[in-house]
Amino acid sequence: MSGVRRVVPGALIMIALLFFLFPVVWMVLTSFKTQTEYFANPPLFLPHSFDLKNYVNALAFPPDGRGGLQGLRDSLIIAIGSTAASVVIGSLAAYGFARFRTGGENLSFWVLSTRMFPPVASALPLFLLFRQIHLLDTHMALIIANTVFNLPFVIWLMKGFFEDLPMDLEEAALIDGCSHFGALRRIVLPLVTPGLVATGLFSFIFSWNEFMFALLLTRNEVRTLTVIVPSLVGGHEILWGEVAAVGTIAIIPGIVLATVLQRYLVRGLTLGAVKS
Repeated sequence: MSGVRRVVPGALIMIALLFFLFPVVWMVLTSFKTQTEYFANPPLFLPHSFDLKNYVNALAFPPDGRGGLQGLRDSLIIAIGSTAASVVIGSLAAYGFARFRTGGENLSFWVLSTRMFPPVASALPLFLLFRQIHLLDTHMALIIANTVFNLPFVIWLMKGFFEDLPMDLEEAALIDGCSHFGALRRIVLPLVTPGLVATGLFSFIFSWNEFMFALLLTRNEVRTLTVIVPSLVGGHEILWGEVAAVGTIAIIPGIVLATVLQRYLVRGLTLGAVKS
């Protein structure tokens, strides 16, 4: 009976993994297929030869290709810039809320409520503002827009991590001559590193997957991967091979980051879950 109890959960997990990972596997395999193979009937699961033509066409800069390499470069610049700004500014604000009760409980909750604000409602004002200050079609415009909507999430999440740390550690540092900023830099931040990593990873994913602002605020100089993928769907033809190739490229950074930072990510997501 005990053996059955161990086997059944494992079997259910394997079925769930097969169900949710099948579309991803199909997309990766499609990226190596020729046009004849991905239109084959019945569907062809494995390509006869792993052809890199779709990747070459997808990555090459226009007019020779679809601009996937430019999209990868621009997406990385915007996601990294927005994540860095969000984590730095948000951590400082969260520390103020957690330790000094800045604005009381109402202000911190109001910050969180701004995350519920629909981004589409601010699309036109942001467009007019960036046009006025000549930031349209620049990396900075998207970095600012993404940072604005990532900040409430970062502040609220980091506030919880800071509140879980005992104040005795900071008070001891202050007695030893540290300033509040020194205590934050030398004592608090190293202790909440897993929380910083988890928060930064989520901010990176939010910025990496953002579509609406990327479509509205960019033209030709800046094009993210989320904008390039829809451009491969035309009125008379859908370039499924290039779509699959760009989609495969788009999921790689998130997978790599989650794998490399797995140790910190698990600790960050469970930080404060067990109370002594």
